[in-house]
Amino acid sequence: MKRKSIFGAIGLGLVASIIAASCGGSSSSSSSGGAPKKGGTVHILTMGEQIAHLDPQRNYTGTDLAFAASTMQRTLTSYKYAEGDAGSEITADLATDTGTVTNEGKTWAFTLGDGATFEDGSAITCADVAYGVSRTFATDIITDGPTYAISYIDVADYPGPYKATAEQQAAFDKAVNCVDKTITFNLKVPVADFNYTTTLTSFSPVPKALDTGEKYDMKPVSSGPYKIESYEIGKSLVLVRNDKWDQASDPIRHAYADSIVYDFGLDPSVIDERMIKDAGDDQFAVSESIQPENLPTIFDNDAYKNRRVDYYDPFVSYTNLSVKNLSCLDVRKALYLALDRDALRKAGGGPYTGDYADGFIKPALALDYAKSKMLDGLKEDGTANVEAAQAAMDAAKVSCPDVAKHAADGLVYYYPDTPVWAKAIAIWIESEAKVGITIKGSPVEASKYWPTVMNPDTNYDIVRGGWAPDWANASTVIPELFSTSGGFNLTRNADDPDYAAFEAAVTAAKGDLDRVSQGKKWQELNQYVVDRLWALPGTFLKAQSIWGSKVGNTYQWGPYGSFNFGELSIK
Repeated sequence: MKRKSIFGAIGLGLVASIIAASCGGSSSSSSSGGAPKKGGTVHILTMGEQIAHLDPQRNYTGTDLAFAASTMQRTLTSYKYAEGDAGSEITADLATDTGTVTNEGKTWAFTLGDGATFEDGSAITCADVAYGVSRTFATDIITDGPTYAISYIDVADYPGPYKATAEQQAAFDKAVNCVDKTITFNLKVPVADFNYTTTLTSFSPVPKALDTGEKYDMKPVSSGPYKIESYEIGKSLVLVRNDKWDQASDPIRHAYADSIVYDFGLDPSVIDERMIKDAGDDQFAVSESIQPENLPTIFDNDAYKNRRVDYYDPFVSYTNLSVKNLSCLDVRKALYLALDRDALRKAGGGPYTGDYADGFIKPALALDYAKSKMLDGLKEDGTANVEAAQAAMDAAKVSCPDVAKHAADGLVYYYPDTPVWAKAIAIWIESEAKVGITIKGSPVEASKYWPTVMNPDTNYDIVRGGWAPDWANASTVIPELFSTSGGFNLTRNADDPDYAAFEAAVTAAKGDLDRVSQGKKWQELNQYVVDRLWALPGTFLKAQSIWGSKVGNTYQWGPYGSFNFGELSIK
């Protein structure tokens, strides 16, 4: 949702943009230093080699969404540019309002405002928005993005604009139709909060004539106040002012900085050293990750109190198990019971990490959260229960000997190649070895982690994940993570004997317009997944960030658990 892409931490302290995806709600302090002013350059320091996706239809991790939406990609609706609870409310962006709903929730219409243009000065039209949405359906090219358009829009067998026949395109144009400046979405089912879906950049406009397909990821056409001047993977992404952007046409963005520079490929310990020192250009920089060993230095010293934040972000960490490979519940139980979650938490920063999760829905979603009943034998203090884990493995050797042998021979675990994760994977290896399970770590360069594990050809047994709701409804959590139609189902659970009943229950919950009744359904479905251990709950995450002394407007944007990058200013 980050997370943010996503992105939170591992139940340790990984950067939001690496391990979580999507967005949700949170609040924190800010340090604006007076009214923001125009001018200067803001730097963003990161260990990643690149932005996972700048193509708006492929962007689906929290930090990247916050970055692109606030700088380059306008949407029909947006979250308000504010800290705290106000930042989780939606407002009009390209549209004149937050949409008109009819047909008992199955038809939504948005009218575009005047004056919005692309970076070449051409007017943004209804057709541009419709074309952008149509790209979502081209899942052979437009990968890794949210799939709400595919799930919701009333069109069947549409392959996207690149391969559609005239008949197929006509069917899409009927489902998503334009009359002058009004775009209307006809949905398969009622969606009472569809106007939250349209905050995602997958609903951003794309000019058809300038669409370069897969290559669009490197230089998408800007509809916001900044445009790409240069982008070199492993080095930097430089945004400069889009001189065709007119603030009079944009009700929410201010674009204080003259330029924004993403500095890639930095050693995370070096980032911390630079941010702590606060010298030169680093006074104009922000960083979203703090290494666990540096947390006491920054948070136990009041010298940093005006340029740090420690807060509950919207993310939940968890571990995806490939149910296709690990079809035996006893093996999945053994994995969870043997894991030393306490050691993981300490390696990630102890209390700064967050709280042990009892499921996949965070308590902040009050209507949808109920404390789950956890696996018998799972210790509340997070330490391993080796005896119970061994009993589960012994049972597996009888009930599913092939899967038990596979676990003994070696489970492939994909993880981001970072110092924090090097510690984490060592704990996994040591924990599971005590019950005869072998973990084979497979590190992936951090910015390529999500594209790698989302690739259906990647054969894994275990992958770590993190998630936050796209808006305040678990309809953006449970279906997205565990349904085959979801955008981030890494559990590969379609062949599980219990899956058909789960899918039917998800469909019933999505169609329930009584919000209280719907919430109870999400509570039950959360427990359903916890009982089957398609994924292992990790942590209700906290996050920590630090910024330079000359950066203002540094509030954490609740929906994304991130800075609102486009609103950062220089004091």
